[in-house]
Amino acid sequence: MEIILKEDIKGLGYKNDIVDVKSGYGRNYLIPQGMGVIATDSTKKVAAENLKQAAHKADRIKKEAEDVAAKISALTLEIATKVGETGKIFGKITSIQVSDALKAKGIDVDRKKIAFKDEVKTIGDYIAHIDLHKEVKTTVAVKVIAD
Repeated sequence: MEIILKEDIKGLGYKNDIVDVKSGYGRNYLIPQGMGVIATDSTKKVAAENLKQAAHKADRIKKEAEDVAAKISALTLEIATKVGETGKIFGKITSIQVSDALKAKGIDVDRKKIAFKDEVKTIGDYIAHIDLHKEVKTTVAVKVIAD
């Protein structure tokens, strides 16, 4: 079943993409949640027209995302947290702490766009992956230190 996405969905696609999904997933989740519509000939034409009109705006947004990516990739974030005697963190470092650390540096990134490859449960250096735009992805170095 082909669906035109109305918003970015992690692991599936981006807004106005035409994706092929299983019928149950499309009919029971994507369409009722307002995340997509069935891709018929008329909706494909509407999506193509919307893409054409949004192309200029998308170029500007991509340029802004590239500028932010350049700023982020040059940073090393230090996140202080409570640690046990063995160097293990109480809890774990999540995308929320990374987002807050970026806000403190003057860069606003949605926490949903930040992900770690592995869970951060000990002191050390890690890499956080940030998906700023459909075509712009970057990483930031995160150093977890004892509080």
